[in-house]
Amino acid sequence: MEKTGRIHIYTGDGKGKTTASVGLAVRAVGQGLQVLFVQFFKEDSASSGEKDILRKLGVELVRSNCRHPIFTKNTDEGKVKRAIEDTYRLAKEKSSALDLLVLDEVMSCVNGGWIESEDLMTFLKDRPPHLEVVLTGRDAPVELQQVSDYVTEMLKIKHPFDAGVKARKGIEY
Repeated sequence: MEKTGRIHIYTGDGKGKTTASVGLAVRAVGQGLQVLFVQFFKEDSASSGEKDILRKLGVELVRSNCRHPIFTKNTDEGKVKRAIEDTYRLAKEKSSALDLLVLDEVMSCVNGGWIESEDLMTFLKDRPPHLEVVLTGRDAPVELQQVSDYVTEMLKIKHPFDAGVKARKGIEY
């Protein structure tokens, strides 16, 4: 295996960013790699199709245990900030022992001001040379795209949500 880790971005308003990163995590763990999958704005108690299966396959899964304020009312911004910071710090601390790190919805953390773009850029630059990193979320900042090796945009052409259809278990979550 090549020892130089690459940076991947899955961005855009279309469905499939988390799904693509789950697929890569499954591939990596299937080849014996050490994988940490971090999900920002997900609670461990919340149902999701990927949560249990990733853990069963040997992927370490960490969730920030806070929801994005856009989906909640009366959210304690300080609590959200602490949860994001703690989760991000844990991911950075564990990174030296990993082959693949997925930071799911990290773009929302950057765009919301909970993680500074400069801090993420520094982490990416200074990460262990073998570490592959996946960043997901809408509106990937240009500076992150420029330092990445892969940038994939999921483009929404049509989505049932636009017609009022709610997310379905096993398909959207």
